[in-house]
Amino acid sequence: MTQVLDPARELPAVTGRTEIWRLLIPQTMIQTKRLLMRWWRDPLTVVQSLVFPALLLFILNTVLGQQISAFTGENALYGSVPMVALVGVMSGSVAGAITLGRERDEGLLARFWVLPVHRASGLAARIVAEAIRILLCTSVMFVVGVALGFRFHQGLIAGIALFGVPLLFGIAFATMVTAVAVFSAKAALVEIVSLGSSLLMFFSTGFVPLFAYPAWAAPIVRDQPMSHAIDAMKGLSVGGPVREPLLATLAWCVGAIIVFAIPATVGYRRASRS
Repeated sequence: MTQVLDPARELPAVTGRTEIWRLLIPQTMIQTKRLLMRWWRDPLTVVQSLVFPALLLFILNTVLGQQISAFTGENALYGSVPMVALVGVMSGSVAGAITLGRERDEGLLARFWVLPVHRASGLAARIVAEAIRILLCTSVMFVVGVALGFRFHQGLIAGIALFGVPLLFGIAFATMVTAVAVFSAKAALVEIVSLGSSLLMFFSTGFVPLFAYPAWAAPIVRDQPMSHAIDAMKGLSVGGPVREPLLATLAWCVGAIIVFAIPATVGYRRASRS
């Protein structure tokens, strides 16, 4: 006769400090694979992360690319490709946050909570899965950009560093959206965040150069986080200032992580135990 094991009774056997940390990495990898497979099978996530940004980049370049290039004297792709890459990163984070809300409402997070697995593996898996998704989305946007005429003029090292900017920006944005998602019972708040990200896109230096904005909007456009990230990516691709916009991006992202990491962790724990 097969004995049925109670997970709650089996848990103390693996609660030793060394054993717990030994299990964290493999259990995080298993949950990361689960999240990536779920996102890949979710049409909303695929569309928001890959299809919509690629289509947006193509439309912007077709409709406005020549006019912006003629107006500024430089190829508009070096602003629009970084901008749309960040839009894809943010759109994917919003879709992932909606999926998180569904898992909470369906009780899936609570079921994971009572299993004999490392408590940190669920949240750690989301961070790793977000990083993989961000790198994939950024790669797709650069492939589309290269097909349209975008080039990496600053060499291999700068090209590799170029991927680090949307990765850092995306992790910070995902932390903020996760904090909103775990404390909200409605997807409407997450959709509001999506609307805010769209406004950041239109009022950024990736859409048109800073001097093209009216005087009242110029300070807002210059100092908002998306503009700093776009300027850093532009400098790493075609040339220009890198240090100042990169430090500003780092300050914005680290600040967002510090502000929203604890609420996101507390909210995730509360959602898992409810």
